[in-house]
Amino acid sequence: MTGKAPGTRRPYWSPGDRAKAAARLMAAWVALLWLLELADVASGHALDRFGIVPRTPSELADVVPASFVHFGFAHVAANSVPLLVLGFLAALGGIRRFLAVCAAVVVADGLGVWLVSPSDTNTAGASGLIFGLFGFLLVSGFVERRPLGVLAGVLVAAVWGGSLLAGLAPTQSGVSWQGHLIGLAAGVAAAFTFRHRDRGRTPAA
Repeated sequence: MTGKAPGTRRPYWSPGDRAKAAARLMAAWVALLWLLELADVASGHALDRFGIVPRTPSELADVVPASFVHFGFAHVAANSVPLLVLGFLAALGGIRRFLAVCAAVVVADGLGVWLVSPSDTNTAGASGLIFGLFGFLLVSGFVERRPLGVLAGVLVAAVWGGSLLAGLAPTQSGVSWQGHLIGLAAGVAAAFTFRHRDRGRTPAA
């Protein structure tokens, strides 16, 4: 018989291993978004129905799918680079935690959009998740008291802060500032909920 001693540490992943895993995951994620948009165009935009129409009970089924469909190639192109970069940085802290953070943000953002978005709108796209990852990276280093995490948050704020925060302005036509704001709040909450409590343990994928 074989057993595992209590308190045995998870397998060690070097920084290089974690970077490769994070890069592969985000490259596949962004590629999926483009494939879905290709399928949407080829089908005459049949996938647009997976967006969220507020306060319609049947639309609750679209809370998660809405984060993966977009309204045209310009829409998915605008989301690709920030999702790739912010997702990569967030995934460096561990793939399992990253996926948990993404799931929490997507569900919270989708439900929030369903509850508060204006009537007769259809909301879709990865921007709510992008704002969530931005909020997560912004505060997680401070929450966990990690100098590198704090530095990452400062750099993310310096590079992306202005353009992303502009997406919170309610005056922009055709932009779901509600979804952006809810995603940002969900990402900040996720930084507290999914923080690493054992600072001496190297996160595994």
